[in-house]
Parts: sequence; structure tokens; C-alpha cells
Amino acid sequence: MSIPQTQQAWRATAKGAPGKVLRLDNDVPVPVKLKKGEVLVKVQAAALNPIGYKLMQLLPGFVLKRPYIPEHDFAGVVVDSNGTEYQNGDAVYGFLTVPLFMQTRQGTLAQYIRAPTTHFIRRPDDIPPTQAAGVPLAAMTAYQGLFQVAHLEPEQRVFINGGSTAVGSFAIQLAKAIGCKVTATASGKNEEYVRSLGADEFVDYTKGPLHTALAENSPSPKYHVIFETVGLVDTALYTNSEAYLAPGGVFVSTGPQPKGFDIAGIGKLLWKVFLQPKWLGGTKRTWKMVSVAEKREDLQKITQYITEGKVRPLVDSVYGFEDVPKAYERIMTSRATGKVVIKVDSEAE
Repeated sequence: MSIPQTQQAWRATAKGAPGKVLRLDNDVPVPVKLKKGEVLVKVQAAALNPIGYKLMQLLPGFVLKRPYIPEHDFAGVVVDSNGTEYQNGDAVYGFLTVPLFMQTRQGTLAQYIRAPTTHFIRRPDDIPPTQAAGVPLAAMTAYQGLFQVAHLEPEQRVFINGGSTAVGSFAIQLAKAIGCKVTATASGKNEEYVRSLGADEFVDYTKGPLHTALAENSPSPKYHVIFETVGLVDTALYTNSEAYLAPGGVFVSTGPQPKGFDIAGIGKLLWKVFLQPKWLGGTKRTWKMVSVAEKREDLQKITQYITEGKVRPLVDSVYGFEDVPKAYERIMTSRATGKVVIKVDSEAE
């Protein structure tokens, strides 16, 4: 396979909403100069993530120099194995971490990327590129949050706030894969979707404050893990968690998001978590945040669950490469159930 010198890639040219700052360029250099341990991948499909448009809207130019190529998840084919354990033609999938992205300004909305071998694995033939591209970042966040941060064990109870989000949807499936009892939240219109993923119990968050509903209907035994996947929209879920989170239980969050919370609420959370002693009324439960790391063994375990039929890739919609701005419009509605995927190679399945 011949490798061109230039490629098409979407680049963020300024700070702002994707529809206003993204530009499709046709003369972007292909990153053919590879470091040791890197390969060149021809991208077949990429997936959008909330972090993608939030970086566009929030980070000033002195933090993230522009123009840059957005996004993190990819599925593709190795075209320059660069002396690694991979061979040209190997189908792979994985993600570029945020720190790596910040360093290189190279994301996955491009026809070619250079990727360290620590950031991807071989893709099984029975997982098409458009499905595989939506797995790594969301599924690994769910996997690491549940099993490496919260240390969830078989047959325990877990509460997942945001069961219809990409991370929450994978979290439901992963918890069920080891035999846990799962309660998940979403809006009422997504109840069927959340239950189809395996949730045993459902809570409609639109009907009132979650902490009140849980306190009034506390399970027996109480939850061993609460996994907050929607970005601390309701900080009271933690600060009142003694009523429904078991002693020794863990409250795990994907972290604060720049939409959907109030500064006073975050201040109260920080006080309760880090400053107020438990003997002075601090919340007597452990709060932790998950920050996804590039662990190939984790993606291999997730892939095993997929091939065994215990976890399924979650695709909300697939857009052509020329329709990236429209795809961002979809993910920014917060109504997508599953991943919004970009078909970078028009021939990809």
C-alpha cells in the first residue's frame, strides 16, 4: 500500500463550537516520521467524545496550539509497522490519550495517524471498524472506573448514574458480565434501552432529586459502588450517599463537566470530599475520580467480553467524513444512546 505525502483531516482553527471552528483541509502532512514504538495507521473509522468538543470550546490557544486535529478513538489498518510486533495490514483499534493528544495536537479525525503500540490492540474480524471505533475510550473508562478504582466484585450492587451515556452503557454491561445487580438512571424515554443493556432496576432522574429517591428507597444491602458518569450534575448524590452507599463503599465519578452543574454545588462537593473532616459532618464515604489510562490488557479484556457476547458495541449513528460538523451537532444534543461514529474511509463497514 503506497502512503501519500498529504491527507484530508479536520482541524480546529479557533476556540469555539465545532460547527464554527472546524475546517476540512486537503493538504495536511501524513505523519510518516515515526518514533520507536509507533506505527502509522490508515484510519477507517473514528468516534466522537464529549471531551472533543469541550476542548474546542474551553481551552485557550496558549494551552492547546491551533490548528489541531480533534478526537481520540480509532479503528484502522497498520500501513507502516516500523519494526514493531505488528505487521502491515493488521486491523487494529484503540485510542489516543488526552496527554498524548495535547503533546502532538494529532487526533483521529484524519486519514492517517501515528500511534504508539501501547494505545491499541488487534481488532477481531467480527467487530467491524464502525463498531470498534466507538469502544475504547468509553469502555475503558467504565472498566477502569468499576474494577480498578471502585474494585467492584461479583454479585455486589452498583448504582450507575447516566445509564444511557456511552460510559454508563458500557458500565451496565461490564457489571452484569461479572454477575452484579445493577440499578441505572436515565430519562423515562430511555428506560427500554437501559434495561436492554442488562439493568435490573431503573430510576427516571427527571422525576425528582436522585438522592431523595434513593434515600427513600434504599436497597438492602446498600450499594457497594455508585458510578457517576454524567459529570457531577447532581453533587448531592455524593454528599447524601451515606443513606444508600454501604460503609466501605466507593463513589466514583468521571469528573466535573463544563455544563450542567453549579459552582456552589462543586464548592460544596470539594468541601465535603477534601476539606471537611468526617467528625465535623463530612461525608463518611469514599469519593474517587477515574482518569482513563492506556492499558492494552484492559482493552483486550473488553474485547474478550465482546467476542463472548457479554458486551456489545454501542453505536448511536454513523456519519460520513464530510459530515463531521453534523455529527458534533448530534453528540452535543446529549440525546445520543451509544457512540457517534465517523466513517473516515468510505469503504469501511
